Amino acid sequence: MRISTYQIWVHDQDEALEYWTQKVGFEVRQDVTVAELGNFRWLSVSPPGQEDVAVVLMAVPGAPVFDDQTRGEVLSLTAKGACSAVFLTTDDVMRDYEAMSARGVDFVDKPTEQVYGIDCGFRDPSGNHVRLSQPNPDFG
Repeated sequence: MRISTYQIWVHDQDEALEYWTQKVGFEVRQDVTVAELGNFRWLSVSPPGQEDVAVVLMAVPGAPVFDDQTRGEVLSLTAKGACSAVFLTTDDVMRDYEAMSARGVDFVDKPTEQVYGIDCGFRDPSGNHVRLSQPNPDFG
């Protein structure tokens, strides 16, 4: 058994697609609209060269999946960063921090040495937390 996808809620799939591809630097893995399911859109992205795992940028659905109140609560919690987090690793956090900053990613904290490695974070336009770290090979 292996993990193939991880879902995060997004407020706007087109905005999320632009952000994750143009600013973060991911590639589209799937972008499929299924008419038979009320034009449900399956949209997934992942880092270049990592085709076995993808992040699904899932629109928060309305009825019949969520009633209006629940949909509103999910949108609100996502905006607050309370629904999910994505953890990314790199072999050079400073390189990626600088490149992503230049493309418009607004980091909430700068790369900082931690016991587990060098770590920094940002939030996507929907509010999801994302951590970018360069692991310390000597840490557990």
